[in-house]
Amino acid sequence: MFLEQANKYIVLFFTHSGAVKYRRFLNKNNIDNEMMPVPRRLSSSCGVCISFCYDDISSIITTDIEKIFKELDDSKFEEIYTTN
Repeated sequence: MFLEQANKYIVLFFTHSGAVKYRRFLNKNNIDNEMMPVPRRLSSSCGVCISFCYDDISSIITTDIEKIFKELDDSKFEEIYTTN
């Protein structure tokens, strides 16, 4: 029997404080995550992002999020969400 592997996401925020707030939200919900610098291929602005694995990202989208990227492999990403 094979188990589905959770998708890996990188989430960008409007502000540093939004990233910190979202990280607390993930920790509170026992979702392992990592705060890290935004990869330059995703944004040229300075800042931090949150990386984590999860099954259904749509259930944990908040107003602090600017963009969400799904990691396709080690060097490719697909933008799956952006704030209007």
